Amino acid sequence: MSSSIHPAKGFSPGFSPGFSLVELLVSVVVGMLAIVFATRLFVSSEQNKAAAVGGSDSMQNGMLAMFSISNDAGQAGWGLNDTLLAGCDTTFSDTQGYVLPVVSRGGVDTTPLSPVVIESGGTASDRITLMAGSAMSGVGSERLRDNYAGAGSVNVATTQPFGFLQDSVVVLAPEPAGGKCAVAQLSDTPPGFTLNFAADGTRRFNRATLGNAYGAGQARVYNLGPVATLAFHTWSVANGNLLLRATDLAGTAATPAAVVDNVVAIKGQYGFDTRAANAFDPATGMQVGAWSTTMINADGDGVTGGAGDIQRIAAVRLAVIARSKMPEKPDPVTKQCSATTAPLTVFAGRSPATVAASAVTVNVDVIADWRCYRYRVFETIVPLRNAAWRP
Repeated sequence: MSSSIHPAKGFSPGFSPGFSLVELLVSVVVGMLAIVFATRLFVSSEQNKAAAVGGSDSMQNGMLAMFSISNDAGQAGWGLNDTLLAGCDTTFSDTQGYVLPVVSRGGVDTTPLSPVVIESGGTASDRITLMAGSAMSGVGSERLRDNYAGAGSVNVATTQPFGFLQDSVVVLAPEPAGGKCAVAQLSDTPPGFTLNFAADGTRRFNRATLGNAYGAGQARVYNLGPVATLAFHTWSVANGNLLLRATDLAGTAATPAAVVDNVVAIKGQYGFDTRAANAFDPATGMQVGAWSTTMINADGDGVTGGAGDIQRIAAVRLAVIARSKMPEKPDPVTKQCSATTAPLTVFAGRSPATVAASAVTVNVDVIADWRCYRYRVFETIVPLRNAAWRP
């Protein structure tokens, strides 16, 4: 018997099973398209994620910065709201390096005690100082009993005055107002009616003398509370960080401490009560009549930046500009970023509605690729409640 081999059923002689070249090329093209679409989807997803995370970062940083500054503003002026103190040009020195901000008064530089001092940076970030004492007696004071001409102590009318304890910070203010005030630190608890402020090197605010002369019955001594809680705070921005110099935070009197990162600017405006002299009555409440980034002649006495103008600051308007942590990718064609295309504007709205806004443009080009970042603006208005609570 003979046998023969036949081709497999369904295949013609000479045909091998598998993919043809055309089918293989089609499969490769389809696979490449799938990879391209998947890559674009992944890149887009990462960009959206980066934008969302950056927005979250700027939200958190901006809110923390605003909370910190506005909390200071809410306490500003405590213990400084007597008309003899508020705006008084003050002799002040600190062995730890804190300095009072400078205010131009009729063209002359002064260092006044004030609930708020805004050193305008124009289109750049401002520097904002907020001051508050902590004495339980608020604006309690003692009248000077004897002349003071340059010693290390003063005599007051009351024996062992309430709240005047060792290391309390005190301010001597002339009465009536018009002269210079002076800050000192008590070196011991008064044994009687004598307040000692010896310059022994252990009290940071003491000098050999106060630097000013005061007559008997022509000055008052105010207690600002313990030195450890004297809240003179200066807020500023540098290199994308919110900075704080403070009298009550160790190591920050001369060198500021970084508080929040990715903050590119802070801005402030005074809210002045501009009512005429007869209508101005702080006891019935303060009213904002004008917003200004600098001091104005709010009391109409012809001198800009005087004590009367400082006593008419009813509120402070604050703005914080925070930046996202991660930059966005530039356009692949133009190679330019478009996350932010122009400087930002703050304080553009009316508040209250009857007071004209004073908008401020803020440049955020502190880094070369500033257009690649997204920014958030936070604004608030803080009434200076202690400005109305005055003796």
